[in-house]
Amino acid sequence: MRLTFLGTSAADAFPEAFCSCDNCARARALGGPSLRRRSAALIDDDLLIDLGPDIHTACHAFGLSLAHVRDCIQTHPHSDHLDAAHLLSRSAEYGTRGTPLMGFHASAQTLQRLAWAVARDFEPGSILDPENAQRLNVRFNTVAPYVPFAAGRYRVTGFPANHDPAMGSLLYAVEADGRALFYGTDTATLSEDVWQAFHRLGLAFDAVVLDHTYGPDQIADGHLGAKEVAEYVVRMRAEGLLRPGGRVFATHIAHEGNPPHPELSAWAAAHGYEAAYDGLVVEV
Repeated sequence: MRLTFLGTSAADAFPEAFCSCDNCARARALGGPSLRRRSAALIDDDLLIDLGPDIHTACHAFGLSLAHVRDCIQTHPHSDHLDAAHLLSRSAEYGTRGTPLMGFHASAQTLQRLAWAVARDFEPGSILDPENAQRLNVRFNTVAPYVPFAAGRYRVTGFPANHDPAMGSLLYAVEADGRALFYGTDTATLSEDVWQAFHRLGLAFDAVVLDHTYGPDQIADGHLGAKEVAEYVVRMRAEGLLRPGGRVFATHIAHEGNPPHPELSAWAAAHGYEAAYDGLVVEV
């Protein structure tokens, strides 16, 4: 599997356009990997993680196309991860040609929120009506935690995130070709049920992506931060959840407590993981 990070920031991007804090000012001056769009990722060229608001600009910047995406696994419906307008823009009714039928996989709560959002701009009514889903060239699938499902050639399992439970937030394990990836954002502390489910399902990962909203000097609240990611690296290796050579990456990086990329990358390296950046491509 090939993992491409389309965005690696938290909700307000990094630098935040309205912010003059030191981290934002230095990120603007440095440019390059210090400039972060809101978080989303692409596996190979056919599986999207989060229909996020910045996926178009990421594709423009990195010479990518989403024309071959056949499945999208959605973590939750918060606006920094889900832009409902993309469902309209990829449909034939909006002039898009050649896109395959896309499976959209999400919790029941996320699908309900998505239906509400699309209804503002889609006259026929709810996307959950099969006829309307067909018009949008989408097939909707409700994801139940801990129950594996097929998304094209991938075996995917959703895990409950510790993040706004009313939204049905999910984390995902993705398996294909004997390789395994865990994508873990947005979440605070992983529950013991999730840790035990990794073992019960016989999972071990070649790559792990974790929420890194808070920086090294902050106390995490509602999301993971640098200290928690460093602790999880140790635990995953100790419990055999990281395969030999397995790598851990930080994403969903907020400007308030995280320094620009060179400094954050150095801190992460000293604690056993890597700071992802927009456009990073990883062979899992």
